[in-house]
Amino acid sequence: MTLLRLERVSSGYGTGDILRNVSIEIGTHECVAVLGANGAGKTTLLRTISGLLHRRLGAIEFGGKPLPNTPHRIAALGVAHVPEGRGTIAGLTVEENLLVGAFTQRFRANVDEDLKQCYERFPILREYRHRPATHLSGGEQQMLAISRALMLRPNLLLLDEPSFGLAPKVVRVVYEAIRKIIEEGRLAVLLVEQSAELAMSAATRAYVLKHGEVVGAGSRDELCGSPELSDAYIGMARRDA
Repeated sequence: MTLLRLERVSSGYGTGDILRNVSIEIGTHECVAVLGANGAGKTTLLRTISGLLHRRLGAIEFGGKPLPNTPHRIAALGVAHVPEGRGTIAGLTVEENLLVGAFTQRFRANVDEDLKQCYERFPILREYRHRPATHLSGGEQQMLAISRALMLRPNLLLLDEPSFGLAPKVVRVVYEAIRKIIEEGRLAVLLVEQSAELAMSAATRAYVLKHGEVVGAGSRDELCGSPELSDAYIGMARRDA
């Protein structure tokens, strides 16, 4: 069953389009990666889905219905966005940051249970639950950002470069947690990563973006060594050189 569908979506900043005629689909409980070099439009895609960036053309459906245009209405439907750079809330403790994630009323009765699951997934957050979130390391802040998004009990989790700026050891911890979240089968994940190898360790299939357009799609095996994937990275590198 299709959870999210984009049909010929275009969006951008100012007067220019970054995404052009992008069409993708994500099934319920599926993990799909979006691959491409820096500047390919990956972050713009997630910002468009979560309502942080207004689409200019095309349609987005969620659960078979048109997706609203405002972030709070999209979040209320069960779409949680973890942006690149973590985005913890300054001035709040770790636990207060988590409670912010449970702002919707529909699951208010499950807050204690969800907190327990967050602490079981990342025990360091339990240890530091009364510590200001800004005092955490980069890896710990990423764990907090993912956990806060899960407090929403989302149907769709948008992850933007969850490995960004993290040490390899921490990346392994974060991706192990992401894979377990997927295995639980409670939600769909749209995962953006520059590293194709890392992304495909969690996702079963992927779309390849280049210059804001989808230039390839397929399963892990289909994309391994594909010219579309190689060109998306090498071509962008040549353009930036």
